[in-house]
Amino acid sequence: MEIDITTLNDLNILGKEDNYSLFEKINFARTSNGEIQLQQNLSKPFNNVADITGIQETLKVIISTADQWPLQISNGTILMVEKFYDINIDTIPENPSAYQTYLYKLLHSPDFSLIKYSVSHFFDLIKGLDNIYKLLVDQYNALPLQQLLLELSDLLNKNDCKIICNKNSSKEFSNKEILKAGYFFLYRYKHQTKKLLQLHAQLDAWYGMAMAVQHHQLIFPEIQKSDQPFIYAEDLYHLLLEKPISYDIKLDKEKNFMFLTGANMAGKSTFIKSTGTAVYLAHLGMGVPAKNMKLSLFDGILSNINIMDNLSKGESYFYNEVQRIKSTITKINDGRQWLILIDELFKGTNVEDAMKCSSIVIEGLVKIPESIFILSTHLYEIGEALKRHSNISFNYFETQMINDEFKFSYQLKGGISNDRLGYLILKKEGVVAMLEKKSPL
Repeated sequence: MEIDITTLNDLNILGKEDNYSLFEKINFARTSNGEIQLQQNLSKPFNNVADITGIQETLKVIISTADQWPLQISNGTILMVEKFYDINIDTIPENPSAYQTYLYKLLHSPDFSLIKYSVSHFFDLIKGLDNIYKLLVDQYNALPLQQLLLELSDLLNKNDCKIICNKNSSKEFSNKEILKAGYFFLYRYKHQTKKLLQLHAQLDAWYGMAMAVQHHQLIFPEIQKSDQPFIYAEDLYHLLLEKPISYDIKLDKEKNFMFLTGANMAGKSTFIKSTGTAVYLAHLGMGVPAKNMKLSLFDGILSNINIMDNLSKGESYFYNEVQRIKSTITKINDGRQWLILIDELFKGTNVEDAMKCSSIVIEGLVKIPESIFILSTHLYEIGEALKRHSNISFNYFETQMINDEFKFSYQLKGGISNDRLGYLILKKEGVVAMLEKKSPL
């Protein structure tokens, strides 16, 4: 699936600031290497159903075995294994005799202590990965997992690794075995160790994803290749909200364009991000925050939510809005299936100009049947002229004023809203009264 940095930022996929990102929400990886791999996984959504299904099955396997998951491998383990190749130690004999071992320990005592300590961490790495392999090897329904386990089996199928796997603790090593293992890992197994760390990082990233699915009670959506794009969801909600409101969504070839209205703070932006995030998670092979979800395979997601001006280039907010729309139209004219998310189109110009520009853009977008569009606007006046298009679904979020208090139901309803709350909010917050005072502020 194609996605750009603007959309990643709009949907809060990877940003770590204020712990308000999808990455932070689903990061249950146990090591720093696993976290890095998880970030890489999140930045590369899949573009075919087989890969997506493979990750779904992999996560299901890990969830089913989570209570038996080996915990030997820690950040300390990984750090010491990596550092072992960066230190300068005196040459280790290849196959030391008892006498050579005694001399090395006597004459190179600091180096021997370091080798012994490092070998204990190599033991944890090898033993931990071997235990994971034994736990998962019989799970034949998860292709990505089986491919990784084949690589892992080949790397562990060395005599020195087998010796480690047959021991219960690194304390069972004799001094001679410590030197022999140190020689093996330092001079014969460096490249393989690097590969082992990569495999563990992927396993840890998958473990983190699986634990997120379990912890947040996510469901695996049904995703399929289709000639026409569609999104069906029941009780879909935004994963980053503490007390989310759920929505039902139906967008398909009959209604592939949602025209969304409602007052500020009514829930339009949250709804758009909820949909985009769920579709994105689905293309990662992750579970989604919903009761049920079924969707087609999308070729990409593009958003127009948080446009910024560029003072250094002298570019206005409106200019960058236009450029974003231009690049979006250029991409989606390729006949592929896209999910397009647009929040409050043309905020950077006056109302009359915004209405004209918005109408022209929408009239063009509704002619593209290969994509799904969700577009919110505060310009409800343009909705009437759009009703002649049978593929537009008109929806809104209702706002009520009860006892001088705003009440937002956050429920998606059919129709067009004409709520105008700007002045009421200004008045309620006392700004109007402050400005009407005759005395200076």
